[in-house]
Amino acid sequence: MPELRRDPVTGEWVIVAGERAKRPSDFAGHSRGHHTDEREECPFCPGNESLTPPEIMAFRQPGSQRNGPGWWIRVVPNKYPALAIEGDLNKTGFGVYDWMNGVGAHEVIVETSEHDKQLPFLDTRQIEDVLWAYRARYLDLKKDPRLKHILIFRNYGRVAGASLSHPHSQLVATPVVPRQVAAELEGAERYHGYRDRCVYCDMLRQETDEGQRLVCENEHFIAFEPYAAKYPFETCLLPKRHCASFAAISAEEQTAFAGMLGEALRRLHICLDDAPYNYNIHTAPCNGDEIDDFHWHLKIFPRLTIAAGFEMGTGIYINVTPPELAADCLRQVGREAGAPIPAESPVATEHSGEQATSSSS
Repeated sequence: MPELRRDPVTGEWVIVAGERAKRPSDFAGHSRGHHTDEREECPFCPGNESLTPPEIMAFRQPGSQRNGPGWWIRVVPNKYPALAIEGDLNKTGFGVYDWMNGVGAHEVIVETSEHDKQLPFLDTRQIEDVLWAYRARYLDLKKDPRLKHILIFRNYGRVAGASLSHPHSQLVATPVVPRQVAAELEGAERYHGYRDRCVYCDMLRQETDEGQRLVCENEHFIAFEPYAAKYPFETCLLPKRHCASFAAISAEEQTAFAGMLGEALRRLHICLDDAPYNYNIHTAPCNGDEIDDFHWHLKIFPRLTIAAGFEMGTGIYINVTPPELAADCLRQVGREAGAPIPAESPVATEHSGEQATSSSS
């Protein structure tokens, strides 16, 4: 029989359709994440730096020139930004409607100079560098009093919204706290007010103790399938140390985060045959680093199903893969010694003595 499960943070209900239970092979017809484009025309490949706006920052080889080759991570403004960094908000209202200028920031983090090497198959050191770039841009933008929230996210595959296949993430800073973010904050505050505990810390303890939905863990993070997951194989990475802001992460935690992110994405890649996905970092608003009841985390959403009329009309999602089944499948991937990694996505080797340098505007 189907189940209705309630998210302990937002209070949203999800239908888990256990009788339809779909395993990874049942999604074989989905659009694969991989897509190709011509390297000669790719604006994110070395040598094509003139095809992007001037870089904001880069990790590059000593002696290499700004806006030229020699980098291994590069951050640039989005060429077609959703919001513009220039201008004043000029908030106003007319009747029941509110209005302001589209002020914000929209940046692209090019994760590697290698066109075909996706994030899960970079070495842990390179993934860690990507995370340090996230943090650097977050800390810089949060100083701007016009900006209230910063979302860091990754789209992989055309179905997930990626128009270019070269590995990259994005950052959008908004002058408002988005409603979905506010719902998480309010839910965490409500839970803390009633129980005097963090809902995410309680979730961490329960998922670790029960183990049904736990995928893997290391010293500082766990990866698990949320109890009320909206999407099949939705995966949450949760730090073990309570902290509201991603930017407060320590160097040791950052290394562990990189390892856990790579591990989770590799398992999903193998288990779901290169499915498209989105991930985003859920962190406190720019002025909320000291919020006691929130706990930052990252969520991965494989794009295996499409929201239809029922979801759009009710906000209640139907998940055709119980989280317990998804977790078991992903644990099995980890147990299979020498699980195959596609030849087109080889694991990178460690950096050989490069020193990171950055350029900022």
